[in-house]
Amino acid sequence: MPSLSYWFFTTLLCFFSDTVFSGDPFVYFDWTVSYTTLSPLGVKQQVIGINKQFPGPILNVTTNWNVVVNVKNDLDEPLLLTWNGVQHRKDTWQDGVSGTNCPIPAGWNWTYEFQVKDQIGSFFYFPSLNFQRASGGYGGIIINNRAVIPVPFGLPDGDVTILLSDWYTKSHKDLRKDVENGVDLGIPDGILINGLGPYRYDDTLVPNGISYQIINVEPGKTYRIRVHNVGISTSLNFRIQNHNLLLVETEGSYTVQQNYTNMDIHVGQSYSFLVTMDQNASTDYYIVASPRFVNTSWAKATGVSVLHYSNSQGPASGPLPSLPDQDNPSFSINQARSIRWNVSAGAARPNPQGSFRYGDITVTDVYVILNRPPELINGKWRTTLNGISYLPPSTPLTLAQQYKILGVYKVDFPNRFMNRPSKVDVSLINGTYRGFMEIIFQNNDTTVQTYHLDGYAFFVVGMDYGVWTENSRSTYNKWDGVARCTTQVFPGAWTAILVSLDNAGIWNLRAENLNSWYLGQEVYLQVVNPENDSNENILPDNAIYCGLLSSLQRDQSHKFQFSIGSPLSNNSRMISFMLLFLALIVSLHGMCNFEY
Repeated sequence: MPSLSYWFFTTLLCFFSDTVFSGDPFVYFDWTVSYTTLSPLGVKQQVIGINKQFPGPILNVTTNWNVVVNVKNDLDEPLLLTWNGVQHRKDTWQDGVSGTNCPIPAGWNWTYEFQVKDQIGSFFYFPSLNFQRASGGYGGIIINNRAVIPVPFGLPDGDVTILLSDWYTKSHKDLRKDVENGVDLGIPDGILINGLGPYRYDDTLVPNGISYQIINVEPGKTYRIRVHNVGISTSLNFRIQNHNLLLVETEGSYTVQQNYTNMDIHVGQSYSFLVTMDQNASTDYYIVASPRFVNTSWAKATGVSVLHYSNSQGPASGPLPSLPDQDNPSFSINQARSIRWNVSAGAARPNPQGSFRYGDITVTDVYVILNRPPELINGKWRTTLNGISYLPPSTPLTLAQQYKILGVYKVDFPNRFMNRPSKVDVSLINGTYRGFMEIIFQNNDTTVQTYHLDGYAFFVVGMDYGVWTENSRSTYNKWDGVARCTTQVFPGAWTAILVSLDNAGIWNLRAENLNSWYLGQEVYLQVVNPENDSNENILPDNAIYCGLLSSLQRDQSHKFQFSIGSPLSNNSRMISFMLLFLALIVSLHGMCNFEY
């Protein structure tokens, strides 16, 4: 019979084991971001890969998991990765944009740690600095429901991520120089689908020898297809020949389930469709992504991949499925208005989404934000929001706030366009903690713009052509406007959103069109909890210091590994140390069902 000490030791281990296994899991990723040479459009060029993959690996996790991503920067310039749509509850430090993080110097590594708290859905990540997204560095993010929370549709037979991007054979460095010099980006050299060029649907438009994406499916089965526009400036129309797209989710919200034959997906936006393989497979089928709101000279920039049934009788051929009427400006805006929130479905938590009745909440702050085309300010091409072009300071806003450094920024962003000369400034929006903000984007540019807010999902309640007025509120959808993090604003039109400011921190509000963002179309939203400054996560141990705080920076070991010497937080260091004997805990975990 085992000794008393054996039972005591085993019971202690089992208690510890249960404690470990009952918490929210940690998942670890090692990523090296570096250049690699590829030919997505038949021309050799330098692209940005992650672990030599282009696009990068899919970050596939489950809600409430703790995610640890150790990123080594093997580029020749500073790097930050941002997690488009992942909300980082109360933790601005992991946002990965210039206002919240010092860049990771070339040759250094930095570890992101965040929890995907109470969140589900389809998102993506990308490099946020120096126009790098134009060269790649992006990948998909999937946040799954916990097993105990029902999904409002049957379990699909497969899950497919599709990343769409307008693509130039110029490097991101050359493209950003063009933008700085006021040179328009022009027609993309192609549209990539998962980093690959077009299938040769037309011998006159597509040269021979280009690799293209093939998505293999089984007849009669249903697949969840997550589609992201990770490009830099081009709105794209997505469609699959002879197949319906049943929209079920967008950027973390389950939607009213509606069939579409095609969907306009603007820069930075993400959608989930259920697609049933219900055709007779007489041939393969085209998957198409083509530019929207452009003239016929853009026809060469069409992304085409292949949907291949296992019983297909031949290759795809013939004309591509037609594009919606380019001359009808109401088509896309009506399609956007048709996307509704599924208020009867749960999401990350079991309660119905509609239990949050946003239409009954009193608005505390109103901002009408007007953008304009690039203009010369102090001899340089800049873009503005409400007449202000944001120029990132050398010291990130979060560090300046943490160390109470004066003069880095002001909290005086105007709530309306000011009739005065445009200027370059670091001006923040002052958000009321637990307030309810209404933001109206007014697009005075000639192209579709999209705007994204980090740290939040907002309700898209209205959009229309013309100039927004107070009377426009009578058209708002105050019941089932979809909650998402990125919205389009059509040229000469407005879009209105409502957002509940319950996430303390300093959060980036930006144009997702990379040329607009790079030249200054961004602003930060400061949300401070006046009762509890510790409501936001504390400064991480591995913070990188720059600007006015450069003297605080410690040397790095330049080792890309999880160890006590790596720049991890205290929690991760402890977890890394404990991994050495977790195998023992796992092996003893089965002993916890012993009988005395």
